[in-house]
Amino acid sequence: MATTAVAVESVSKRFRLYHEKYMTLKERVIHMGNLPYEEFWALTDVSLEIAESQTVGLIGHNGSGKSTLLKCIGGILRPTSGQIRVRGQVAAMLELGAGFSHELSGRDNIYLNATLLGMPRREIDRRFDEIVAFSELEQFIDNQVKFYSSGMVAKLGFAVAVSFEPDVLLVDEVLAVGDERFQLKCLDKIKQFQTDGRTIIIVSHSPDVLRAISDKIFVLEKGRLVAEGEGGEAVLEFRRRLFGTGGDEAVAGNGGAGSASAEQHGVRLGAVSLAYPGGADGSPLSPGSPLTVDVAYSALVPEEVLVSLSIWDQKGELVFRTDTDAAGHGALLANGDGGVRFDFTSVPLLDGNYNLSASIERARDHQPLDLAESVAQFSVVSAGKEAGRVSMPVRVELRVP
Repeated sequence: MATTAVAVESVSKRFRLYHEKYMTLKERVIHMGNLPYEEFWALTDVSLEIAESQTVGLIGHNGSGKSTLLKCIGGILRPTSGQIRVRGQVAAMLELGAGFSHELSGRDNIYLNATLLGMPRREIDRRFDEIVAFSELEQFIDNQVKFYSSGMVAKLGFAVAVSFEPDVLLVDEVLAVGDERFQLKCLDKIKQFQTDGRTIIIVSHSPDVLRAISDKIFVLEKGRLVAEGEGGEAVLEFRRRLFGTGGDEAVAGNGGAGSASAEQHGVRLGAVSLAYPGGADGSPLSPGSPLTVDVAYSALVPEEVLVSLSIWDQKGELVFRTDTDAAGHGALLANGDGGVRFDFTSVPLLDGNYNLSASIERARDHQPLDLAESVAQFSVVSAGKEAGRVSMPVRVELRVP
């Protein structure tokens, strides 16, 4: 039986929200130092267990309590009630570069922050070149941090944080550091920690990132733990709640999601249908065959929107996603009943079962308006002997003596 690395037992966290501030001594004397406030419960009766060597994700809407829970686990915040037990050393990557002194150089900040993490001077000396190399800031390391860009500060913060080798690593929305290449580098470092058997807890707004690297995902909503499970299952529940669809009944069938969110905004998805050669007879799709997906919508009031289409495999991993903007059409003005047709001239997928999901969002701020999750399915069966995920046309030439 796996040893428990982190145990969160009935944890609640309350904050006081002050709406007024007394600026003068007279005001403070009159009110006896008492400021009016209201209570805000960021966490309410949260309980969960994380085993050693497990990588788990925390996901939820903004304000759902993810970061508050992470800070409580890291000892940065003290729960109002309940208790948290953590086995081993903890390192928290919460706000990269937050502890940097902008008047000091990058070199000095490495020593300052590594010391705060508990690393002795001799160990910092030994790891210094490795930290600088990982940050990719060799030519700027002796410059004052106040001249660094925000991306450079985050890179240096991540490099210092991962140089520490804790038993439990807490990561809060830092996997989007720097450019795409550096993000892959950060993910590789996280995977190295996984290989080393460290316990990792990650907060991210990217469900697909969490699904790819987590053994388990916990879903938080308004400070409460509302779901937990393996990647695909937990992310599906998160998306249902994000779009206000609730339970299975709301997303079943081949129509739109019909969510409360959609009714509130006045725009909703209609039927989602697909067609391909042989599909009417129930035959599977062949690799390289064309596929057409029609997505209908209805708008009670005129609204500029983006309509998207996603293809998922059986493991719940994203295979492909596009929308009207990515396809070169930009936003479309939804007014009354309409539809969008996605024509794939050739589907390069190999054997497997695939799910289609559609969504519609407001163009100006990307506010989700409606979602149709797993609204249609299709299967691909190849007559050839190729293996893998995609069919890639290849010409083979033999050179024999």
